[in-house]
Amino acid sequence: MANNHRKPHTVLGIVGDSATGKTTLSSGIAAILGPDRVTTVCTDDYHSYDRTERSENGLSALDPRCNYLDILEQHIRSMRAGEPILRPVYNHDKGTLDRPVYIEPKEFIIFEGLLGFTTRGLRDLFDVKLYLEPEEDLRIRWKVDRDTGKRGYTEQEVLNSLKKREADSPAYIWPQRTFADMVVSFVPPENNSTESGAHLNVRHTLRPTLPHPDLSSILESGIPNGLHLELMRDTDGKPVDVLEIPGDISDDAAKKLEDVIWSLIPEAQELRANVGKFMDAQNISHMSHPLALTQLLLAYHMVMASAGVLAV
Repeated sequence: MANNHRKPHTVLGIVGDSATGKTTLSSGIAAILGPDRVTTVCTDDYHSYDRTERSENGLSALDPRCNYLDILEQHIRSMRAGEPILRPVYNHDKGTLDRPVYIEPKEFIIFEGLLGFTTRGLRDLFDVKLYLEPEEDLRIRWKVDRDTGKRGYTEQEVLNSLKKREADSPAYIWPQRTFADMVVSFVPPENNSTESGAHLNVRHTLRPTLPHPDLSSILESGIPNGLHLELMRDTDGKPVDVLEIPGDISDDAAKKLEDVIWSLIPEAQELRANVGKFMDAQNISHMSHPLALTQLLLAYHMVMASAGVLAV
C-alpha cells in the first residue's frame, strides 16, 4: 500500500549486542544514501554513569538503568520533527561522559546501539527496525579484535568483561530481537569455522511488518548462486521469510542481485562504489558481497519508508 506523502525524516533503529557490526552497517547505509542525507546517532552515548561509577555500582552498560532512555526517546521525537538536539557523548577510550555535541537531523536518521527497542515508546518512533545477531562465537572474536586493536584493551581484559556481562545480554539485549522488522545473522560457513570477514554467510529473517523487495527473478533464474529463500517459523513461532546469502557467492551472481535492489533505489545509483566495504582490526579495507546486499536491503527499506510505502 502506498502513501504519496514523502516523509521529511525517516528513522532507522539498529540494535544488537556489543560488537555485532552496528557501526559498520550504519556507515555502509549512510554511504549508499549519501552522507549529506544521513545523520547517525549512537544510542550508547546516553549512558547515565561513567565507567568508574558503573563498576562501583556493580552494573554494566547493557543495563537499562545505566542509560537515559527517556532522554533518548525525547531526542528521537525531536529529530523526527526536524529539531536539533544536544547529543550526549560517551568516551569509549576513557570511559568518561564528555561534552555534548549539537546535531541536526537530515533526511535519513540512524539510531544504533544496545537498547533502542527496550521500551514501547522507543520502538514506536522507528520507521524500520533491525536487530543484528551474529553467531555468538563470531561476535566474541569481533569484540576481542575491536577492543584490543582499537580501544587499547588486552585480550584477557576483554574476556573478563564478557564474563561479567554474560547474564546481561540475555536479560536486556536478546529480548529486543522480537520487535525487529528484520534480523540479520552473520555466520561462518560450515567448511571454514574460522572465517570472520568477507566470506561470512548471512541469514536475513524478514518479517511481514515491512514490504520486502521481490527477488524472485534472481532466485528462479536457474543461475547457480547459492541464494535460498524459504518460509519458516521464527523463534517465537511466527511465520517469516528467511533469505540466506552464501559468503562465497560469485561476483556475477552478487552483481545480479545487487542490480535488482539498486533498480529500486535509483536516486543512489551514483554511490554504488561505496557498498559492502569494511575495515578489519588492522584497519585494512575489505569488500563483502553479503554485507553489501544487507546494506542495500536496509537502504531500500529506508527509501520505501520515506516514500510512505508500507507493508500490506
